[in-house]
Amino acid sequence: MRSIILQNWTRGSRKLYPEGVSTTAKLTSKGAATRARIVEAAADLILARGVGGTNLDDICAGTATSKGQVFHYFPGGKSDLVSAIASLQAARVLAAQRPFLDTLDTWADWERWRGAVLAHYRSQPHWGCPIGALTAELIRNEPDRATELAAHMDRWRGYLEAGLQRMRDSGQLQPHANPRRLALSTFAALQGGLLLTQMMESIEPLEAALDGALTALRDAATTSPD
Repeated sequence: MRSIILQNWTRGSRKLYPEGVSTTAKLTSKGAATRARIVEAAADLILARGVGGTNLDDICAGTATSKGQVFHYFPGGKSDLVSAIASLQAARVLAAQRPFLDTLDTWADWERWRGAVLAHYRSQPHWGCPIGALTAELIRNEPDRATELAAHMDRWRGYLEAGLQRMRDSGQLQPHANPRRLALSTFAALQGGLLLTQMMESIEPLEAALDGALTALRDAATTSPD
């Protein structure tokens, strides 16, 4: 049923808009605001129900828009909307970790980053990582789209790696420390903690996962961090 909905939606959008034609660049300020409103409302629906559990009628009802309006702003259909939602969720998640995410040059920065991550997910109405949830669902049904979404996750991990690289360059990490591997293990702990947080509906797994990850990072320090 899920694939039929997607096929019908995409087929309908092709009738309205020729392949390769985009209206995004032509939007007025009012149109841009309407598009943003649709993305934000649809993001909450899909986070609660999943991509497969949210159809076009749900989107229209939840965003107070017509099918024609949805296709106007998202010529590629549901796939275009999901991409826009992923970009929105990624921006929200990264913004919640700033300014610490942009530095991570000291152990104090890592502790502040940990606090920002916990504060963000503690404040969310739904447990878990919205980007990870979207990617995990689409990888089974739309692997090409999942790859696009996974790029948001890789960019997030890249901030951790860049910070660890700077720490090694400044002598705070041992010369043999591998920033890429350390960032990957830290990010894996973060995502695993978020998965258990979703399952248990408690922030405790994420807190434990981040504490363990930072302890592992400190093991690679040249001196005992304060």
